[in-house]
Parts: sequence; structure tokens; C-alpha cells
Amino acid sequence: MSGVLRITYRKSSIGYSERQKQTVRSLGLRKLGQSVERPDTTTVRGMVFHVRHLVSVEELPGVDTHEAVETSA
Repeated sequence: MSGVLRITYRKSSIGYSERQKQTVRSLGLRKLGQSVERPDTTTVRGMVFHVRHLVSVEELPGVDTHEAVETSA
């Protein structure tokens, strides 16, 4: 896997398990509508899989992984 994932927080985690809330926070998402760019790794994809009903994901294949991590930090 290469490239970058743009993850957008779409639905509130209120009413969902604490584990799912922590996963959303660990992805770097704090407010609804907020987007972050994360490297396309199996770890990040696994986290997104567990909260797929709360977020939307867009692949950005043309973006260098190193650039995206520096931009979002």
C-alpha cells in the first residue's frame, strides 16, 4: 500500500462504545467534519474499518506519504 488516506469525521460517536470513541480520537479526529490525512498502512486501515460507520475515506494516490504526515502534524 502506498499513498495517503484522507479520513473525514462524518457522524458523532455519542452512543457508541468507548473503544470506538478512542479509535476516532487516535486517528486525530476531534470535531465533526474535520479531515486528516494519514499514511495508507494496514494499521490505519484497520482503525478505519472499526469506525467505518462514523467516517468517510478517500484515497489520495498521488500524494507522498512523508508530505502528508508533515502537513497534518
